[in-house]
Amino acid sequence: MRPYAVSNGRTSPTTKLDLMSMVMATGNGGWSHLEPDHAQVLAMCYAPASVAEIAARMRLPAVVTKVLLSDLVDCGAITARSPRSATDPSNRFLLERVLDALQRRL
Repeated sequence: MRPYAVSNGRTSPTTKLDLMSMVMATGNGGWSHLEPDHAQVLAMCYAPASVAEIAARMRLPAVVTKVLLSDLVDCGAITARSPRSATDPSNRFLLERVLDALQRRL
């Protein structure tokens, strides 16, 4: 019953988020009108955090957490950034450098 109440019965966020999306508070004030669950999520966003991390801390299903985060994005309280694709060339370069450094240490 709690997840249904937290999300007001909504099952689809208005912002596209995946479990690895990073969210962070914008610092824009004036959020006193937030519901308690929204305020609790916002408090977790003052340091960058993933959707999965927030869902685990809140002990809520991921879809409910995404709805809460989406509401906060919509009102400008947080920003969300999708992770870079694993096929992104800069990720491959970074991973190769890490692998090289690890191999040198062995």
